[in-house]
Amino acid sequence: MRKDPENASVFMERMVWEMSSVLPYKGVLPTVGEGVFIAPGAWVIGDVVIGDRSSIWFNTVVRGDVHFIRIGSETNIQDNCTLHVTKKKFPLEVGSRVTVGHGVILHGCVVEDDCLIGMGSIVLDGCKIGRGCIVGAGSVLPPGFVAPPGSIVMGAPAQVKKEASHVHREIQESGVLDYRELAEEYLHPQAPRDRVKVKGFLG
Repeated sequence: MRKDPENASVFMERMVWEMSSVLPYKGVLPTVGEGVFIAPGAWVIGDVVIGDRSSIWFNTVVRGDVHFIRIGSETNIQDNCTLHVTKKKFPLEVGSRVTVGHGVILHGCVVEDDCLIGMGSIVLDGCKIGRGCIVGAGSVLPPGFVAPPGSIVMGAPAQVKKEASHVHREIQESGVLDYRELAEEYLHPQAPRDRVKVKGFLG
């Protein structure tokens, strides 16, 4: 007997949430806003607050155990990222409308609103990334590095290269919108279509 498509969609949505991992630490449970997508295989632990319509993607760890983590609204933390803190010294604060690319490490730092952190970058304790900054892929920001608002930062160790242009800002804004829409699609999946068998050389 075929399942009703609407019921199948509800079932898939429930399964996605049951497979995600939101865990308390010392009795403190993460606070998750409206319309947040936490992908299966991601871990969000302890004193973490995630703003509305943000997304945490596959195999990312957001571990607010020995200090707090705050993530704003409409921010996307892409696959395989690590977000952590330093006990009694450095919490982690990520603003709104921030894109954090695949495989980024953010540790005990501040990333203000409307930033793009390129894939594979490492941002260490005490760093402050000003609003509207672009951090190039693979950059390493040493402890205490400060990027003025609207800067382009690149290198290992990182340096401020120049001011971000309107083109860079458009790219950043587009990424935020794309991931917000993608998260919506994952949160409200369509029922799977019937498979159509195509005859090939294996039968």
